[in-house]
Amino acid sequence: MVNQTAKATFLQYLITERHYSELTKKAYEEDITHFELFLDQTGDTDFSSVTLQDVRIYLGELNEKGLSRNSVSRKISSLRAFYQFLLKNQLVKDNPFSYIHLKKKMLRLPKFFYEKEMDALFEAVKGDGPLDFRNEAILEVLYGTGTRVSECSGINLKDIDFDLSVLLVHGKGNKERYVPFGHYAAVAMREYMEQSRTPLMSKYKKSHEFLFVNHHGDPITATGIEYVLNQVIKKSSLTSDIHPHMLRHSFATHLLNNGADMRTVQELLGHASLSSTQIYTHVTKEHLQKNYRQFHPRA
Repeated sequence: MVNQTAKATFLQYLITERHYSELTKKAYEEDITHFELFLDQTGDTDFSSVTLQDVRIYLGELNEKGLSRNSVSRKISSLRAFYQFLLKNQLVKDNPFSYIHLKKKMLRLPKFFYEKEMDALFEAVKGDGPLDFRNEAILEVLYGTGTRVSECSGINLKDIDFDLSVLLVHGKGNKERYVPFGHYAAVAMREYMEQSRTPLMSKYKKSHEFLFVNHHGDPITATGIEYVLNQVIKKSSLTSDIHPHMLRHSFATHLLNNGADMRTVQELLGHASLSSTQIYTHVTKEHLQKNYRQFHPRA
């Protein structure tokens, strides 16, 4: 009988050998646990006894619950990987999920800010308080480098090279990449370190190498950065919601709008596959409008 030990071993394998993040591991764990609850309803919780028919019934139940195509696809993908691990370790004789092929996921275009909207955000974040300097630096780094919010919160002082204007980013799967940053981000980081970080670290007697800190001088979390950005959007003239990934989307979209090639954007974003970057070709609206006005006879 394949039990909880196999599940725990698989989850540990994701961290130690696949170098997935804790968040990704948690997503796999939730998907497997959800399937376990389904098996519990059938009266047989042994992973090794699952058949293709069981998988089809489970798939039908997911669809009946009204889950989106993307959510269903993710769950099936997680379980397919789990069973492939079990099969490789000779804990099951077959991978019943390998026979399930779902239709292609729906393409969701990434949301981004136009350049004028970014100007409004930068105007809203300005101030003379210690946390104002920090918030401006966070906004400049996220938009100026395209880093993920988890990558931004993990920046260490030694990762910043002001002479070469590059940032060493520790990405998903322990992959590292160098990303350049511009004059605005450089000025914002230096002012923040002088006006905010150093006084806060001294006041609360903290000692660590993380660049961004909270109001107590401790390393700021990804959730903390999301809170900061929500406060910025409330102060601005914009009415839309904000998510840190929108700044990453804006970074990529604006680069392509201004003539950057796809391969360069792929490397800057840290995408393993070019297909992940190609979605941004669908949202470079300014470029599309320019070409439309130039070439369409009725424009």
